[in-house]
Amino acid sequence: MEKHPQYWRKKNRYYYRWLDRTYAHNVRPGSRVLHVGCEAGDLLAAVEPAYGFGIDPDEKAIESARQRFPQFRFEVQNPHSIALDETFDYILICNSIGTWSDIQRVLERLRPLTHDDTRIIVVYYSYVWEGLLRAGSRLGLRRPNSCQNWLPPEDIANFLHLAGYDCIRAESMMMMPKWVPLLSAFCNRVLSLLPGFRALNLVNLVVARPDPMLKDSGDLSVSVIVPCRNERGNIAEAIERIPTMGKWTEIIFVDGSSTDGTAAAIEEQIVLHPTRRIRLIHQGEGRGKGDAVRKGFAAAEGDVLVIQDADLTAPPEDLPRFFNALCQGKGEFINGSRLVYPMEKHAMRFLNLLGNKFFGKLFSWLLNQRFRDTLCGTKMISRKNYQVLAANRAYFGDFDPFGDFDLIFGAVKQNFKVVEVPVTYRARTYGSTNIDRFRHGWLLLTMSLVAFKKFKWKA
Repeated sequence: MEKHPQYWRKKNRYYYRWLDRTYAHNVRPGSRVLHVGCEAGDLLAAVEPAYGFGIDPDEKAIESARQRFPQFRFEVQNPHSIALDETFDYILICNSIGTWSDIQRVLERLRPLTHDDTRIIVVYYSYVWEGLLRAGSRLGLRRPNSCQNWLPPEDIANFLHLAGYDCIRAESMMMMPKWVPLLSAFCNRVLSLLPGFRALNLVNLVVARPDPMLKDSGDLSVSVIVPCRNERGNIAEAIERIPTMGKWTEIIFVDGSSTDGTAAAIEEQIVLHPTRRIRLIHQGEGRGKGDAVRKGFAAAEGDVLVIQDADLTAPPEDLPRFFNALCQGKGEFINGSRLVYPMEKHAMRFLNLLGNKFFGKLFSWLLNQRFRDTLCGTKMISRKNYQVLAANRAYFGDFDPFGDFDLIFGAVKQNFKVVEVPVTYRARTYGSTNIDRFRHGWLLLTMSLVAFKKFKWKA
C-alpha cells in the first residue's frame, strides 16, 4: 500500500525543510502561487502566498491538503492536461518534473498561466544521485517513483526554452539530505558550495521567466540619475552628452553638498537648456552615492531609471545600448561592465583593476550570476521593478554606501534577468576620484559577507 506524502515528509524532514526554505527564499510572500505536483500542500504553505493553488493527480494527497490548508485552493489534475483560466506570479515545480511522460507538453500548458513577471522555479534531483536514490527507494528510505526521468540542469533549461521560457539562473545545493549532527551542516553549508564538490550536490534549481515581450521604446520615458559631488567642470558636458531616449528623458542631478560650485553650475545649465527636463536635488544630510541614488530614484518620473556617473568616465553615449537591451527584453536589470574593452590610460589604477576583477569573480560565485564588473556606475532598471526591489529592501537592510550592491543584490533576490553591457572606460578630465581603494576595498569585503550570508546560507 502506497504511503501518504506526509509520511515521507516526516521521515525526511531535514531534506523537506531545506526545500521549503529554498523556495521561500525565491518567492515573495503575498504572491499568487501555483504549485504543480503539490502533494499535501506543505511547500505551498511554506512560501506564504496571498493566493495559493495546488494541483496533483493524487486524490488522497489533495484531500489531505484541503483539510490541512483550507485557505488555499487544491484540485485533482494531471499536469499533462492542466486546465486553468488565471495567471500566477510564481509557478513551483518541485521534484515532479521527472515523473512527467511529456515534459515539454506540461510546460507549454503552463505558459498561458503566466504574465510578463511570472517566475518558474524548478527543483529536481541531480542525475549523479540516480543510483543512491533508487537504492533508497528500494530500502524504504524515500518515496518510490515508478517513472523517473534523470535530467541535468541543461536538459531542464532546454525543455523550458522549447516551451517558451527564458532561463535566468541555475544553482545546485545540498550534499547530504539526511541529518547527521555537525556533518550535515559541514557538507551542506561548506563543501556543497566549493568548486568540484558542487558536482556531488543532490538538488538542482532552475529559475526561468516567460519569453519577454518586446517593448516599444517610444512608449517609455527615461530618468537619468546623476549623483555628483564636486563635479562642477563636468556638468555642462554631461548635459550635452546625455542623449534623449524614449518619449522623453529627464536628467536629475543629486548634489552631495559640493564645495566647488557644482549646484550653481547645475542651476545655470537648467536656465541655459529650457527645452530639456533637468532637475537639481540636494542630498542634504545624507551621505554616499547609495543615498544619492535612492533619493534620485524616489524623485524620478520616468518609466526607466538609469544611473550616470557625473565624472563621465563611463560614456553617456552608451546609455541607448542599455535602453535597447531593456526594451528588447534582453534583461530586466542592465549592468555596465568596464572590464571588457581596453581602458584609456590612467582611467583605473592597477590595484583598483585587480580588485575589480577579483570582486567580479567573487560576486559571480556568491550570486550564481555572472558579474564581470560590480562597481560600474551605469545601471538601468524599470521603475516598476525598482519599486519591487525597494519594497523588499528590508531583507538586506541599509548596508550599502555605494548604491551598486543595493541594486545588484535586490535584482538577484527578486530573480530579475541580469545582463551586462560593456562600456569603454575613460580617464577623468575634471576633479579627482572619491574612491579610497583601501577603505572601500574593506567595504567590498563587507558586501561579500552580506552576500554569502543571504545567498549562500540564505540566513
